Amino acid sequence: MDGMSLLTITVLAVFVGFEVVSKVSSTLHTPLMSGANAIHGIILVGAIIVAGQAADPWVLAVALLAVVLATANLVGGFVVTDRMLEMFRGRQRPPSKVEPASPGSAEAVTKERQP
Repeated sequence: MDGMSLLTITVLAVFVGFEVVSKVSSTLHTPLMSGANAIHGIILVGAIIVAGQAADPWVLAVALLAVVLATANLVGGFVVTDRMLEMFRGRQRPPSKVEPASPGSAEAVTKERQP
């Protein structure tokens, strides 16, 4: 394939991917993100293997760039998944830190006198 065909396929894939992802409801986003994280983990392992077996300096540079980008993608996916799960947990009230009044304090005396 020539370069123009590859560019056309890439642009179409970006548009289709954007449309598909934008139509996913927030309820399905977290499970899909977890599955994507597993795929990114496999990509990271493949990039590490390629970097370990690279003989040419250019291949090594590209492989190390792939390792860095795959790591950033994987970590970012886990951060987004954690934030989404935090949204589904709901808000929790902090525990109240009211201490009971000691028997000889002024608060205890006034509470005893109130009807």
